[in-house]
Amino acid sequence: MLGLIGGTALERLALADSRQRSVTTSWGAPSAPLTLGRLGTAQIAWLNRHGDSHSIPPHRVNYRANIAALAEQGVEGIIALNAVGGITPAMTTGSLVLPHQLIDYTWGREHSFCDTDSEPVLHVDFTDPYDRALRQRLLAAALSAGLELVDGAVHAVVQGPRLETAAEVLRLERDGCDIVGMTGMPEAGLARELGVPYASLAVVVNPAAGKSKAEITLEEIGRVMAAAAPRLLTLLEACCQ
Repeated sequence: MLGLIGGTALERLALADSRQRSVTTSWGAPSAPLTLGRLGTAQIAWLNRHGDSHSIPPHRVNYRANIAALAEQGVEGIIALNAVGGITPAMTTGSLVLPHQLIDYTWGREHSFCDTDSEPVLHVDFTDPYDRALRQRLLAAALSAGLELVDGAVHAVVQGPRLETAAEVLRLERDGCDIVGMTGMPEAGLARELGVPYASLAVVVNPAAGKSKAEITLEEIGRVMAAAAPRLLTLLEACCQ
């Protein structure tokens, strides 16, 4: 079974033979009931990190419950979908991007399962935050489907829910970041603590602040996401064959 975490990039996923399962974990309830079903030939556990009505902002997502809920279903890996802003020139609007590194700029989030006296302290190796085999699976799926997938990007994860200032984006660029989003951490770190392979599949929905003279609007972001959704679905289906 493969875990898929949706969000702004893709809020709904039609699965064959789908059914919902309400679960709870030691860390509380996940953002929404899990949807279990089939995509291609793969069994899928789907979760929307912002809730079914998109009512949970990035800084209030119960990331521990979400990752724990998927891990407890026995998923072999998690593909997380992220809507991001493009910082460097190669990250053009509408691009599908497979990040290889990240920098975490978030604060105040529950970022570890090592949070009670009964839990062992884990110092996990996070040198490569995204699982290499799962990334290769996505790259192979893109190739087989004839889709362009940008291989490699440094993903800046910021607090949100507001968008960044132009000066903040310049700082991110100086730090070596290519894309910026709000939900990539602590998801990746929590998955590593539980030993679940994790990869991010990002959609560039707008130029980051200061990278375009146009105002960033939700209407334009929605238009880009709608145009990218068919390619994103095709890639996921190819990955699940």
